[in-house]
Amino acid sequence: MNRTSFLTLQAVVFVALVVSWARLTPAEHDEVTKLVTGTAPVPRIDVPRERGHRMTPLYDEPEVVSDADLAVVLERVRPRFDRTFLRPNHVEHALRTWGVDATFEDPACLSGEEMTEVLTNHGQFMLSWATAKQPPRPLLIDEPGGVAIRWSKRGDTSVHHDHWLASLTEAGVRLDRPVFTPAREQTIEDVLQLALRDFRLDEREVEWSAMAFGLWLPPETKSWRTADGRRMSFDLIARRLMRGHQKYGTCVGTHRVYSLMLLWNLDQQYDVLAERTAADVYAHLEFVRDVITASQHEEGYWHADWMDGAIALEHPSAEPEHRKIIATGHHLEWLAYAPKELHPPREQILKAAKWIVESIRAEDDQTLRDRYTFYSHVGTALAAWRGTRPNDFWQEWRKSHPYEPKSDAAEYGPSGGVQLGGDPE
Repeated sequence: MNRTSFLTLQAVVFVALVVSWARLTPAEHDEVTKLVTGTAPVPRIDVPRERGHRMTPLYDEPEVVSDADLAVVLERVRPRFDRTFLRPNHVEHALRTWGVDATFEDPACLSGEEMTEVLTNHGQFMLSWATAKQPPRPLLIDEPGGVAIRWSKRGDTSVHHDHWLASLTEAGVRLDRPVFTPAREQTIEDVLQLALRDFRLDEREVEWSAMAFGLWLPPETKSWRTADGRRMSFDLIARRLMRGHQKYGTCVGTHRVYSLMLLWNLDQQYDVLAERTAADVYAHLEFVRDVITASQHEEGYWHADWMDGAIALEHPSAEPEHRKIIATGHHLEWLAYAPKELHPPREQILKAAKWIVESIRAEDDQTLRDRYTFYSHVGTALAAWRGTRPNDFWQEWRKSHPYEPKSDAAEYGPSGGVQLGGDPE
C-alpha cells in the first residue's frame, strides 16, 4: 500500500470513528471513555454566571431599624479579628456579611480581599496558624475532579458541608477566582463542580448546597447529573428541605427556611421549580409564618423551640440563651426577602427587630467574640430590612461619620486563642 492510499484509509477510519462517536448516547460515551482510559468520566455542569445571583431585599423600613441602630449593629459585627488562628467558620460568616469588596479604615478589621485569601489560599490559611502547637490539616483538599473543603466541628475547619461555597457565593466571589490548594492552582468553579457532582439528597445538611447551587446555576441549568449518574434538580432539593421536623435542621431549623425562601424567589424569576413544587414551598412558608406568629415571646424574640407554635410559650425552652439570637436573627433575615403575605403581623417584626438591636447593643465583647457567627446574621438581616447590604450602608455611613481610632484593643471577632472545638453554628 502506497503512502497516499494509507493516508486515505486513515482518514476514512477517522471519519467513521467520529460519526460513530457522534451517534452514541451520553451513557455510551461514558462507557467508551471508561474502557479506553480505565477511569470513569467526570461530568461537567454548565455554570452560566461569572458571579452568583444575589437576592434583592424587598423593603426599606426605617421603622424596623433606623440608620443609627443599623450603624451600631454593623460596627459590632465588623470583622475585627486577630489575624492568628483564624477560624474558617468565623471568616465565612464575616465574608458573607460584608462581601468580597469590603474595606475598613480600622486596620484591625480584615478586608473582604483578606478574608477571601484566607479561605481560598492554602498558604494564607496556614500562615494564620503558623504558631499553633499542632498545625491544622489543609482546609482545601485536592481531589481528582476538583477541590473539596474540609469540614467538621473542629475550629480549624469549615463547620458545615458547602458552607464555605455558599458564603463565598453570597459574598460575590467570581467563578474564575483562583483557589490555591497545597498542590496546585484551581478556581472557584472547580470547587463548585465537585460539590455538584458529589451532592447527595441523603446528606444530613443540604441547606448550604441548595443556596450555592441556586445562586450559580439558574436560569440555564435547572438539573444536572451527579458523579454516580443520578439526576438532580431543584425540585428534589426543595422537597428534601421540607422533609422532616424543623428541629432537625441546622441553626434551630431556620436555615432550611432561608434556603426555601431563596429557591422560591429564584423560581419567581427563573422558573426553577415545577408548578406543584413551587406551590408546596409557598404553603410550607405559610406554615412557618403561622408558627412563628404563635411562638414569638412577649419581649419580641423567638427561641429554639419556635417550631412548636403556641406550645413554645406554654412550656419555655431550656435551651441556652444564645439560641434566642440564632432564631430571631435568622427569621428576620428570611423575612426581609419574603412577600408581605408571608410575614407575621407587622408589630411582631418591629418587636423582634427592637429586641435584637437592644440585645446586640448590650452584649459584652467576649460574648460577641465567642458567638460571632450568630451576631453576623443580625447584621445581614437588619441591612436587608433597609434594602441594602452591610458594606454598602457602612461606606455611606462613614461619609458623614468619619472613623475615629479607639485606644482600646477590643476585638469584636474571634479571639486569638487556639480553640479547636466547633462553633455552635
